Amino acid sequence: MDPHHLRTFVAVARLASFSEAARELGYTQSAVSQHIAALESDLGLPLLGRRPVTPTPAGARLLEHAGSLLLRLDAARADLARFAAGPRERLTLAASPLALHPRTLAALPAAGVTLRTLPRDEVPAAVATGTADLGLVDGLAAPSDPLRLPDVAPLTAVRVAEEPLAVVLPDSHPLAGRDGLRLADLVDARWLDAPDAGLPLDRLRSAHAGPSGHGFRTALRHEGTDSRTLGALAAAGHGLTLLPVSLARTIEGAVAVPLLAPRLVHRTELLRPRGEPSGPAAEFARLLPA
Repeated sequence: MDPHHLRTFVAVARLASFSEAARELGYTQSAVSQHIAALESDLGLPLLGRRPVTPTPAGARLLEHAGSLLLRLDAARADLARFAAGPRERLTLAASPLALHPRTLAALPAAGVTLRTLPRDEVPAAVATGTADLGLVDGLAAPSDPLRLPDVAPLTAVRVAEEPLAVVLPDSHPLAGRDGLRLADLVDARWLDAPDAGLPLDRLRSAHAGPSGHGFRTALRHEGTDSRTLGALAAAGHGLTLLPVSLARTIEGAVAVPLLAPRLVHRTELLRPRGEPSGPAAEFARLLPA
């Protein structure tokens, strides 16, 4: 299976157009058609309907594999390119929003840094494919347990921080005076769904040992990476959210009530390619709190 043909197939399926895929990839439309025909011939199956351009059942199944296959190829290329690369003079750091807190920001070099804030699921891929030198990623975990990260490539993950979690409530909320809360107390509450700025609701559902898919209804969806906006939405009564306690306590007009059960922490990890970092990446890793 030629990876160039597979990449063309993914583009055509995503754009639902041979001509648009040709424009995006910098090919002629004839070349795109030849790539698709060659891939279909190689696999012995039709992969795309032509009018309209939609994946066949076999094409839809191939799409389930294509993303991870192409990502692995890009990661392998980037991994081998590091053997020939000299020391880096700049640091490109990819980070999920909640991984950027004062302790990690204080370790950044004074100059020569590009900081890219990404959804947490995209941080491992950025490091694996070489578009970032290092990554900072966060998530929910049991105390001292590693994060469950997508298997995009062999990466080294090092714990940077763990801290308790708090439920963010408006200061007028009936539960605002509690000393602590359990997720079981909040299953029927209305929640903010902010997969990039906060902690995804599906992780709360899986952490709560109730029926699959039960509870944690979405009151408002926040599509952005600004965690402060998420906190302000909770303070204004648009829904509850769960945040690291250090951030939750800084939100004006809100109360941060510690999460008592289940026993979960907010964990931040540093991601790096295999081997020891050098230059600004090594200095940043050295200065991060253990």
